[in-house]
This record gives sequence, C-alpha cells and structure tokens, in this order.
Amino acid sequence: MARPKRREPPPVRITTASAGAGADIASRQKRYVITMGIRTLCFLVVAGLAISHLGPGWLPWIFVIGAVALPYVAVVMANAASTKSDGFELRDGSSQDRQLPPGTDSE
Repeated sequence: MARPKRREPPPVRITTASAGAGADIASRQKRYVITMGIRTLCFLVVAGLAISHLGPGWLPWIFVIGAVALPYVAVVMANAASTKSDGFELRDGSSQDRQLPPGTDSE
C-alpha cells in the first residue's frame, strides 16, 4: 500500500525572507513612537493656538482631528506585518525545460 505523499512547505527565497523577530518588533515600536510623538505635537499645537488665539478658527480643528485619529493609525501601523514579495512564482521543478547534466568529479 502506497503512503500518501507529504506536502512540503514552499521554499523561502532569500529575497523575500522576512527580517528577524527582534528587528520586526523594533521597527514596529519605532513607527508607533514616531506616530504618537506627532500626536503629542498636535495636542501641544492645539493648546498653543487656544491660548494665543492665533490663526484662523479652523486651524486648531485640523490638529484636533490629527490628535484624535493618530492613535488608530499608530496601532494599525504597529500591527501591520511587513511582507516582501518580488512578484515571481517559483516553479515546482517538474518542468520539461532543458537542464545541464550533472557535473563530473575531476580530481
């Protein structure tokens, strides 16, 4: 009785291999901190505009919207997985293309 053939996982090409877990976490944390830093600046600008009454009346609302929306953007960006793809499919090796014959050992 023939055993069923195991399905092997597809090979990983070095050009599409992801970075290590530590590097991935560090880049996610960096994006999150930068986005939340921009949010903090938005709050400070809103406070500064409210105290000084400078600029048109609609200007503080732009920064309020930024301060409210940026936490969502920061979390989505921090949770986004970085994937690489070069757009090429790997062949399964069963093609009928001509191949070079195996080399001879010349010692």
